[in-house]
Amino acid sequence: MARATVVAGIKTSAVINVGTAMVAAFIGAGGFGERIVTGLALNDNATLLAGAIPVAVLALVIEGAFTLGERALARDGQRQVLRR
Repeated sequence: MARATVVAGIKTSAVINVGTAMVAAFIGAGGFGERIVTGLALNDNATLLAGAIPVAVLALVIEGAFTLGERALARDGQRQVLRR
């Protein structure tokens, strides 16, 4: 019974980690967050979006993968509830 809650917590944690990794650019760690920080500093929307859009897509892909995994692990009775 707790499987759905545990998977939901892990899914939330994974998506939050994507956003936190973006914030790491503020301390010089690089990644997509570096483009966002540069875009903010230069007031350049194209550079800002070049970092923000991949981060958003990555977060959505991770959530989608966890949702598919959650459906695959669900029992028959729970699958009907998850499809709604």
